[in-house]
Parts: sequence; structure tokens; C-alpha cells
Amino acid sequence: MTPAGFRRIALSFEDAEEGSHMGATDFRVGGHIFATLASVKEGYGNLMITPEHQAAFIAERPDLFLPVHGGWGRNGVTHIRLAAADEDTLTGALHTAWKLRVEKNRKGGKKSGGPSRRKPAAKRETAKPR
Repeated sequence: MTPAGFRRIALSFEDAEEGSHMGATDFRVGGHIFATLASVKEGYGNLMITPEHQAAFIAERPDLFLPVHGGWGRNGVTHIRLAAADEDTLTGALHTAWKLRVEKNRKGGKKSGGPSRRKPAAKRETAKPR
């Protein structure tokens, strides 16, 4: 599979949009990333999935999937080797990442470490001196 094929499939899902974060191409739904091409120079696409899904993907296809190095990988971010990926497998993997993000969006889940989107606290009325 090529980066162009990854892009085509990622954008085929309902409400998927292409964006960019820190100079890397990403794919979002509801404003949140579900996949990236941040490691494309190394031959990988990246999937934002759960650690449980990551373990299942790696167990089934260790030749195709591997965790991203460090904390991102421990949290489920997973490389897929583009050159080894076929259309059906990549479509299934991207659909899993997209679906997980849609479900998290519906539950109101937010990425940790991101800016808060809370409304500012209402100003309190202070007593004026008499």
C-alpha cells in the first residue's frame, strides 16, 4: 500500500477530514485524530487504537503491525507497515481506528494533554464596601 492509498481509504469514512499536526498529515473525525502519516518516511502509517486492539492486531499480523516507540505505543498508537499492507487489511485497521474515535467522540472523550474546551467560569459578584 502507498501513502496515497492510506489517504484515500482514511478519507473514505464518514466525516473524515485531512489535517496536519506538527507538520505531519493526520486524519480526523469530529476534530480528533484517528490516523496519521507522521511516520511515512520510515514506511509506516499510524493508527490511534486501544492497547487491547493493538495487542490483537500484533498477535494476528506481527509482520504488519508494531507499537509506536515509547509512551504513545503503550497507549495504543500502532504502526502499520505500508509496503506489506493489502487493501482489505488496511481498510479494516483504519476502520477500527475511525470507529473507536467516533465512539469516543460520542461519549465526550477528549485527548489528554490537549487544551481545555471548558467555558470560562462565571464572574462572581463581589460585595461592595459600604
